Amino acid sequence: MFEHIEAYPGDPILTLNENFQKDPRQNKVNLSIGIYFDEDGRLPVMQAVREAEAAILNDPGPKPYLPMAGFAPYRDAVQGLVFGQQCPARAQGRIATVQTLGGSGALKVGADFIKRYFPQARVWVSDPSWENHRFIFERAGLTVNTYPYYDEATGGLRFDAMLAGIDALPRRSVVLLHACCHNPTGVDLDHAQWEQLIAVLQKRELLPFVDMAYQGFGAGLDDDAFAVRELANRGVPSLVANSFSKNFSLYGERCGGLHVICESAIEAERVLGQLTGSVRSNYSNPPTHGAKIVTRVLTTPELTLAWQSELSAMCQRIARMRLAIHDGLLEHVRGEALSRYIKQRGMFTYTGLTADQVERLREAHGVYILRSGRMCVAGLNEKNVGPVTEAIAKVLASAA
Repeated sequence: MFEHIEAYPGDPILTLNENFQKDPRQNKVNLSIGIYFDEDGRLPVMQAVREAEAAILNDPGPKPYLPMAGFAPYRDAVQGLVFGQQCPARAQGRIATVQTLGGSGALKVGADFIKRYFPQARVWVSDPSWENHRFIFERAGLTVNTYPYYDEATGGLRFDAMLAGIDALPRRSVVLLHACCHNPTGVDLDHAQWEQLIAVLQKRELLPFVDMAYQGFGAGLDDDAFAVRELANRGVPSLVANSFSKNFSLYGERCGGLHVICESAIEAERVLGQLTGSVRSNYSNPPTHGAKIVTRVLTTPELTLAWQSELSAMCQRIARMRLAIHDGLLEHVRGEALSRYIKQRGMFTYTGLTADQVERLREAHGVYILRSGRMCVAGLNEKNVGPVTEAIAKVLASAA
């Protein structure tokens, strides 16, 4: 019956992470998977999360199925965080929000929604983008293409080419955008560039689908949400996926949301109904525990402030690691190849290392980064940043 099924090649990130676990070397360093580790190389439990969870566990109750759309207080709190409490579209009921299984679940529900109601639309993702973006949309039956984004020569953004490429797309094309902390490059648009891009999206009647997996890891919670809030303020119909894996360190709880900005409250109500239908056909309804933790933190003022402070400290630590690896490579790298470590932001940096250099880095020095050259800066700490920098310097020297 199943002889015709070929072997799954594996996810490049998760497979590399599995290989890291099997590596017997004591000095190995994992900078491949997108996870924030603290200064001691451990997955942190944020104090605000700890207190919220303790309060929930102290008062256990029945655990019924949630509605298909999710936990109502969670949906409201998340919508307020993503779009801002005073967002006019939010006040007017023009945003349809459902709780999802993390950011990936939001992308999947959104992809199914697009396939059903925009069946001829094609999806355009940045070149490069997170590998799973293509996989999710193609598995939903959509054709995926790319638009210009990353400049390998400068480690920056090809904004003019990006804008021109998107300006030439057919009406109702779906444009996948990263709100902040672009994965995998760490290269973001500034506010002025976002405003130019949104004007083109609106003029061309394109459908933006914004993935915001790292809110708070770039320039702050509000600044990182600039693009999605600008879309809402301009009344541009859009989809937005958000995740709490990184900024709440709740990876395994699968907490996320999908939001659709509509042109009227009546539209939003209909869209919400169809989103719940997509949830029903995928996993029926989302889980409870993580959603209650996030809700308690976002609706309890003292916990909200504590969470924001902890998140800011995490962001600052990443910035220190960027500066440390930059300073450590001063004698080995010049120009844009060096400045990218501090110009790019968020958890990831495109190092510019070739696939062969990445392999030597892993085989000779036990430093794991993706074949594309993407490094998860959030995996660095005061103990390993020196050895990692030395390893990169040696690999570069051997290639000279």
